[in-house]
Amino acid sequence: MTTTLRPTEPLQQHSDGTRSRRYQVCVNSRPVGVLHLATHPVFGPAVARILDLRIDEPDRGRGRGTVAALAAEEVARDWGCRRVEIAVPAAEEAALRLVAALGYVPRNRGMEKRLGATAPGLPAGTRGRPLTDAEYGPWLEHGKAVYAQSWIDRGVPADEAHAKSEADHARLLPQGPATPDMLISVLEHEGTPVGTLWVALDEDRAFVYDVEADARFRGRGHGRSLMLLAEAQAIAAGRSVLGLNVFAGNTPAERLYDSLGYRTTLHSLYKELP
Repeated sequence: MTTTLRPTEPLQQHSDGTRSRRYQVCVNSRPVGVLHLATHPVFGPAVARILDLRIDEPDRGRGRGTVAALAAEEVARDWGCRRVEIAVPAAEEAALRLVAALGYVPRNRGMEKRLGATAPGLPAGTRGRPLTDAEYGPWLEHGKAVYAQSWIDRGVPADEAHAKSEADHARLLPQGPATPDMLISVLEHEGTPVGTLWVALDEDRAFVYDVEADARFRGRGHGRSLMLLAEAQAIAAGRSVLGLNVFAGNTPAERLYDSLGYRTTLHSLYKELP
């Protein structure tokens, strides 16, 4: 039996510069699933994304998904892409095994924690305060550089990583520290700044965009205090869920989040295309 991709629409050219196309996954011309392939809105036309890949229940476990993913890679190569990315919900263990077997490498994962009604307390002598206007500029430039380096360390070319960092920060902080629903804080311990925290408030949840303990004071529990501060801010704002992203290989952060009760919701992986 032959598994192929059959386009269900013309190649789409979008206003953000991306292209995309939807396909049926077919076995001997019989539809058995769907696939949606696109290029990346930030990293550009050299990076493809598998946005959707689903095989119908009766045809699962027969290698259809594997062949469809490989066929998607061939389409991406024809588009001139050098890399392909995919996001897999944590609950879809079979899909995660499939992409791992195809050589996809973990880049980051989304995590979240359901919050109670009572805000956690901070250790004695520790408090959070808003970042000042004078502190904002240095904090922003440092944050953009660290964020870009996180992508560079995981296979993204430097120019693409810095472009993504600039675009993401500009999109999320259009009014700087005055941007609505953005809480940027400094953690102090006994009057000394020991870390910074950036929390965003969405309609029904909060999200930690950046958390960093000062390198001079690491190993003293300030990372945990920063995350407790994030929980307190989310609860005070009436949010019941706190989410975050952690890059693969950041073992101290992964251990901290696991110990605080965060659970993985989404795995993001990538593969270089020879």
